[in-house]
Amino acid sequence: MEGVVERACAKLNLGLAVRGRREDGYHELHTLFATVDVCDEVRLEAAPGVVALRVAGDVDAPAGPDNLAWRAAEAYLGAAGAPGGVAIELTKHVPAGAGLGGGSADAAAVLRGLARIYAAEVDLPALALELGADVPFLLRGGLAEARGVGEHLVYLKPVEAHFVLVKPPFEVPTAAAYAALEPRDFGPDLDVAAIVKALRQGTVPPWRNDLERAVFFAYPPLADLKRLLEEHGLAGALMSGSGSTLFAPVETREKAERYADALARRYPGFWVRAASLVGGKEGSPA
Repeated sequence: MEGVVERACAKLNLGLAVRGRREDGYHELHTLFATVDVCDEVRLEAAPGVVALRVAGDVDAPAGPDNLAWRAAEAYLGAAGAPGGVAIELTKHVPAGAGLGGGSADAAAVLRGLARIYAAEVDLPALALELGADVPFLLRGGLAEARGVGEHLVYLKPVEAHFVLVKPPFEVPTAAAYAALEPRDFGPDLDVAAIVKALRQGTVPPWRNDLERAVFFAYPPLADLKRLLEEHGLAGALMSGSGSTLFAPVETREKAERYADALARRYPGFWVRAASLVGGKEGSPA
């Protein structure tokens, strides 16, 4: 399949503060988003009047309207005045229900690709937010401080950092994770400057994820996994988003790959990857 090719890279939450519950039922967040080099591949080609989606790769995903990539295509084509259709070939590597934003990254990639194929006066960030809270950040990726539900973004200067990602063989529904929050789980803003400084220095960042208590209560194996990772020498292990992926910082890519190989052998059936931060430009609020 020829046409436009976009990478859809996973995101990590390098800390997630839940500041409180909003009147609209959502939660006010403060987080540090970062994209990593674990990516899906999205190929798009103009087609007559329809949306067609083919899914391949090593991760299962729906190939119809339940897929966020499909909905992103329909949303863009509708906003652009129905200029035509698109055939999408999605090769999946980022698991679902993992707190890594895989579906959101696919949707962002579709929006970027369609903007190249059918250029039009479309407000991509607004369209992205309608699709999901992570999609506006993933339109651009990199490193960004985010507030609101994740839509108020300030992009930061990139840093070099490496991680081990471990997802057990179960998913955590995002809505259920937030529904289980109690007022005692709400916390203050993250110290973003200190987190970024620690990443630059190769030390353990002072991060936290305010969803961990509720999620670990519902999924005790995740709490056990975090403790095991720390016992294996991976200090500072943290849950990304609402889980179920845990990640831990390491000093080098080579060390991340060694840890990933060892953990994959020790925990068969788990999804384990080495990952490094990618992309990003320093910018103003978006």
